[in-house]
Amino acid sequence: MAATARAAAVRILGAVLGEGQLLGQNDEALAGLSGADRARAQRLATQVLRQLAPVDGVLKPLLRKAPPLPVLNVLRLAVAELAGGEAAHGVVNEAVTLVRAGRHGAMAGLVNAVLRKIASAPPVLKPQRLPRWLRDPLVAAWGKAAVVVMESVQAVPAPVDITLRAGRPPLPGAELLPTGSLRLPAGVQVSALPGYDSGDWWVQDAAAAMAARVLAPRPGERVLDLCAAPGGKTLQLADAGAQVTALDISGPRLARLRDNLARTGLQAEVIAADALHWQPDAPFDAILLDAPCSATGTLRRHPDLPFVKDGSELAELLPLQAALIDRALGWLAPGGRLVYCTCSLLPDEGEAQVAAALARHPGLTLQRVLPAGAEPGWLTPDGALRLRPDYWADRGGMDGFFIACLTR
Repeated sequence: MAATARAAAVRILGAVLGEGQLLGQNDEALAGLSGADRARAQRLATQVLRQLAPVDGVLKPLLRKAPPLPVLNVLRLAVAELAGGEAAHGVVNEAVTLVRAGRHGAMAGLVNAVLRKIASAPPVLKPQRLPRWLRDPLVAAWGKAAVVVMESVQAVPAPVDITLRAGRPPLPGAELLPTGSLRLPAGVQVSALPGYDSGDWWVQDAAAAMAARVLAPRPGERVLDLCAAPGGKTLQLADAGAQVTALDISGPRLARLRDNLARTGLQAEVIAADALHWQPDAPFDAILLDAPCSATGTLRRHPDLPFVKDGSELAELLPLQAALIDRALGWLAPGGRLVYCTCSLLPDEGEAQVAAALARHPGLTLQRVLPAGAEPGWLTPDGALRLRPDYWADRGGMDGFFIACLTR
């Protein structure tokens, strides 16, 4: 296929739906494109993944059998664009051109006929339901009505949230959220915004930003950011004046953290190590543990996850989370505090983990902490913070997060 944004989007869809790759693993599919076309290709592929089941529902009556995956993905992309209001002439013509130039060129006529029929009455797509392996436990935990709202929020591109450094000017046109984050419309070119090069701010979902606010670091405190990359929370801790150690097992992800530190001019000790084997030289006053998890709270920004995960990873994640909690508690100074958080909507990775930790560690206490701007209804009965995509739905929602502050 030629190096166009639509061709690249089709290749990305093939990698996600055919090979189980995450969207962030698709640099090869974007080769040869300008920055603007790379962004457009990713946006188009993401649009299809947000609406895949409804799109397939439009196509199914018009196809006697499913065509080869590359052809099917061309059709899916075209349907999503037509439903989004793109001009039918350009969408249909390029779809036909892409198929004709590929291995299945003989199917170009079929593609033309199917898409012209759809273009005559562009479809209205309903929000996509979550996969059953995820939807069932979420309905059990939060109720069907809440999950339906989550699905409606996840059906549209997520806005861009920004954490502003202390004392830096806000971005023109940004909405100030109650919790202090700034919100910009989806699709903004982040690197072109004022203050980016000078490090005045960084991109960070409003829900993720609340973990460091629950920890409430004080100037001069020794603070560990455990599982730190790509570094949004490290930047928050350092901006508050803490002496920050940022630890992560992934060298490549830590490279992004170092880039963010360099851009903002903030300071932190960065260590690449496995937390299950690493040992600090001295205790910490506070530790922020953003534990590896299913990432089910981030689907509004990562709609590829339901297609590359099936819930089976929990068998390894749950014992890892418990082990990391136990190790982190052993590194706290007397009177220290541990904030445990996950970007998961599953209680097994949040509420249940903290309940089990409290049972394992006599003298451990769950503190009731409500950061400024957060709503009291977001607290669990025990005092942890449970954030969900259906909160602030009229503003574009937020990531799903669980945040708990533990002290001894």
